[in-house]
Amino acid sequence: MRRWLVATLALLALPLLTAARDPILVPEISQHEVDLQQGFTGTELLLFGAILTPEGSRAAQDYDIVVVLKGPTQSIVLREKQKVAGVWVNAASTELRSAPGYYAVASTRPIAQIVDDKTAAIYELGLKWLQLSPIGAIDPEEQARFAAGLVDLNQRNGLYREEEGSVKVSEQVLYQARIGLPSRVPTGIYTAETFAISKGKVVASASSQVEVRKLGIERAIANFSENYGFAYGLLAVLVSVAMGWLAGRLFALI
Repeated sequence: MRRWLVATLALLALPLLTAARDPILVPEISQHEVDLQQGFTGTELLLFGAILTPEGSRAAQDYDIVVVLKGPTQSIVLREKQKVAGVWVNAASTELRSAPGYYAVASTRPIAQIVDDKTAAIYELGLKWLQLSPIGAIDPEEQARFAAGLVDLNQRNGLYREEEGSVKVSEQVLYQARIGLPSRVPTGIYTAETFAISKGKVVASASSQVEVRKLGIERAIANFSENYGFAYGLLAVLVSVAMGWLAGRLFALI
């Protein structure tokens, strides 16, 4: 009876002992604020940190590290172009509830070698697994086509990127990844998530934030357009007309 009780207690304590061995991630970012000013041509963020045991010592094994930088999420409408009688017109369209304006993933190895498809989908590890959440009923094949089009467009603009094998881990403790932000990066709050993965399972995660904001005249113009949309549109038309008139006068004098 006594041996049975001891064995039972050992089995009950086993999950707790296993959890105690899970690592702790201590993440950091080189910049928590990115200022978009006139002449901004892009920047590079260094996402780094440490992999430690709960006691604060070096991890006893190697872990795969995946870093995801994402944001800001917004609702967008995608329209597909179709050529009719030699003219490109809008054809099918769909609305997505949660499309990130920017998405980048960096990892120690290719994602497919680190986790299975189910885990990748749960944590959105990779462009293939982005949860775009279409609004309303849509055929799965059509949804996949629109999603592929959005990903391709943003990849060409430098707003979506996959950098497999770019995370470096030193001495089982320190990790680092460099992720670039292009000049046309959207403003807002970005979330940087770091995952420690062992044998296909996420055993630890941590997150931090980055704010991308406009400063100077760019910020003033953005605030004016958001708060006074009608006046901003009217002013833009007047400026365009004035510039056209001025250009015409200059050409007339030449």
